[in-house]
Amino acid sequence: MDVQGWSAEQFRQKYEEQAEKIGRFNLAVFGKTGVGKSTLINAVFGEDVAPTGIGEPVTMDGHLYVHKTGFLGLYDTRGLEIGNDTDALIGELDRLMKDTRKQPVSEQIHAAWYCVRATDRRFEDTEAEFIRRLDKLGLPVVVVLTQVPSRDGALHGDALALAEHITSLGLPIAGGRPVLVMAAGDDFTGQVEHGLKDLLDATFRVVPAGVRAAVAAAQRIDLARKRDSAKLVVSGAVTAAALVGAIPIPVADAAVLIPIQGGMIAGISACYGLKLSVVTVAAELLPALAASGGTAAAASLLKIVPGLGSVVTATVAGTLTGAIGAAWMAVCDLIVQDKLGNIDALLNNGSLREVFEKTLKSVLRKDLTAKRPD
Repeated sequence: MDVQGWSAEQFRQKYEEQAEKIGRFNLAVFGKTGVGKSTLINAVFGEDVAPTGIGEPVTMDGHLYVHKTGFLGLYDTRGLEIGNDTDALIGELDRLMKDTRKQPVSEQIHAAWYCVRATDRRFEDTEAEFIRRLDKLGLPVVVVLTQVPSRDGALHGDALALAEHITSLGLPIAGGRPVLVMAAGDDFTGQVEHGLKDLLDATFRVVPAGVRAAVAAAQRIDLARKRDSAKLVVSGAVTAAALVGAIPIPVADAAVLIPIQGGMIAGISACYGLKLSVVTVAAELLPALAASGGTAAAASLLKIVPGLGSVVTATVAGTLTGAIGAAWMAVCDLIVQDKLGNIDALLNNGSLREVFEKTLKSVLRKDLTAKRPD
């Protein structure tokens, strides 16, 4: 496929360029067996992120795994226990941090979650010492109380008491106190998910500024953070399109904007942390859709907004590009929230294109209505 010099391979290259700019967030997760680490990780970052399904290890020790999207690295301790194996854990982590300290920031360990199961109602001295040793390594630590029961929005008193106890120890932890979380709701017991955004916010506050975009891309809890990153991509594309339209072009040649719009779609996809299968299919179908839909949309703009004439101007080019960006962001919202059903089926039968086309028409309709003179 080639649309005005824009190819699927170029689309993938743009995605990779944006992904490289975003980088990778590397998280170490600790806690005793049974505290719910995998459930917590999957709740924040999506399914197939726990070590059972996130790809090949990328270190000699086999402890750092990279998610298939490339935006998350997970440091896995392979069942080593705090207390019995503390020296081994700290020693290995110390070596890893020293080895990566001179490498790019995306290769370093950026933060740790230390998980404590609230229903255990205890926090041992060995755990406190482990956290102090993590801090001495220069690793920010967020303490997470997992599996915290609640009723009608009120957290269980025992969990609150445990949190207060940990807080009273004066440990070097993010915010000075634990984050209380229920990672997965349970209809049978009536438990509801809570605390995940608090955990994400605490994590954002302690990681280096250079990896916050990677955290935003990797996580699935806070769509606003993904949108903020994507809006920057759209803004840049709108400006570039407007510059192209500064020298008016015929409507029939509106597809000249496709390299800008295709690159924008690729960049948005990276900001949302879409997995490669989605991005690959988008590379095949979206540039062609943007070409045909873009030309038709440009013609619609010219008909509805008086004074624009019969050519694509900076205003038309910018408005059209912004609409395509907003439409793809809306589709990405649906994908991340699993609101499109079986995404693999949508990719295989072409329905993703239909969803995008419908969304684009809706966005353009709003834009055109806003531009229509009273």
